[in-house]
Amino acid sequence: MYQNPILQGYLKGHIVNNALTLEALGPRICIMGPSNSGKSTLAEAISRKTNLPVVHLDQLYHLPNSQWIPRAPEAFRHLHADAVSQKNWVMEGNYTKCIEERFTHATGLILLDVKVTVALLRYIRRCYSSTPRIGGLGMSRESVTLEMLKYIIRTAPQNRKYHQTLYDQVRLPKVLLHSPHEIKACSEYWGLKLKNK
Repeated sequence: MYQNPILQGYLKGHIVNNALTLEALGPRICIMGPSNSGKSTLAEAISRKTNLPVVHLDQLYHLPNSQWIPRAPEAFRHLHADAVSQKNWVMEGNYTKCIEERFTHATGLILLDVKVTVALLRYIRRCYSSTPRIGGLGMSRESVTLEMLKYIIRTAPQNRKYHQTLYDQVRLPKVLLHSPHEIKACSEYWGLKLKNK
């Protein structure tokens, strides 16, 4: 059944307007959004609550323990097809060339639509954190790169528009969250415990 719930946030410490329940999103949940929007953190929290296996698409797309070196395209497509064919998962990442296949198998969608400034600050903070990145490639710490800064500032805003279009078109139970405040509110509503990097 198609639903389009809106989480409006807190009113004196309480969420107003009922959001979709976590259970209503089903056993195969897609999480999309800009880089550094909190997708991996939310996916891990959902996994701890539901025991759904987490799939970090960055780990499928890139070679492990590398400086973000991509696999051969066919290797990624094979790994992606195998992952989405499983019975249960919470899958975070975009890689929209494979999105139709993912949506065909998915039972629910969460879109994190945070602002560029939020993603940029999260990226810089993450690179200077001593804690390994959730959903990373096994490196102890990432370095701030000009390429990634350009991606967040220039490319991500265009991707946000496309992600919104996909969100509007998909006929799945879905939740749209616009800010860290809304992500936190929805997580608390679902009984999740977010563990940041």
